[in-house]
Amino acid sequence: MPFELGRPLGVPNDAAFQNRVITAALDLFEAPSGPRLIDHTEDAPPVEGPAALVCPVSFSQPVSDESSVAQLSAKFKEEIALMRPWYDRSTEERKRTTVGVSGMEPEAIGSFVVQFLDDDIPSTQENNNLGALFKLAVEDLKAFYYESATARPGQMDADSETLSQWYWRETVAGKVLVAVHRTHRDSEDETLRRVVNRNLVPRAHASLLS
Repeated sequence: MPFELGRPLGVPNDAAFQNRVITAALDLFEAPSGPRLIDHTEDAPPVEGPAALVCPVSFSQPVSDESSVAQLSAKFKEEIALMRPWYDRSTEERKRTTVGVSGMEPEAIGSFVVQFLDDDIPSTQENNNLGALFKLAVEDLKAFYYESATARPGQMDADSETLSQWYWRETVAGKVLVAVHRTHRDSEDETLRRVVNRNLVPRAHASLLS
C-alpha cells in the first residue's frame, strides 16, 4: 500500500478512509484465486498540521553539547517528569500505550539510561542481558516521548519524520542517547556495543555523532 511506514491504514483519526482500506483488504478474500498483491486505489490523504513540532516542555537554561554528565542527567530526568502529564493525557484519551516492553515506568527508564553516560557498564540483576534490556528501554523511551508530544492539541497527526526530527534534535533525551553512543560504541559488552552502533541513533541523524 502507498502509505507511510507504520501506518497500514493510511492516516490516523480518519475513520472513513481507514474503513475503505479495511473493506478493500477484506474484499480480497472473495477473489477466485490467491494469494493476491493489489495496490490500494487511493493515496493516503495529506495530513494537515504544523510543519514543526512544539515541545510540550521548556527549560529556562538550554542543554548544550558541552553540558556535564551531572547536568545532562538532571535535565533529562526533569524533562521526563515534565513530559509525564502529557503522556498520562495521551493514555487517557487514546485508551492505550505502546510503552511497556522494558517493564519499567518512564521515570525508571530515565534513571536506567543515564547510568550509561558513564564509561562503566551499569550493574543490574539482568546484567547478562544488559544490551537487550537497554534496547527495550530505549524503545520505551522513544514511545513515551512520541505519545507525550502528540497529546498536545494540534499535534496528534504529526508524522514520523517530524517526530523523529524533534526527538533527536530538540530534546534532552536525544542528547543523552547521542552521548551514550559516544561512550559505549566501543564497549566490551558485545550486545551493548551492537545495540549502540546499529539500533540507537537512526541513520537520518548520524550527523549528530560527528
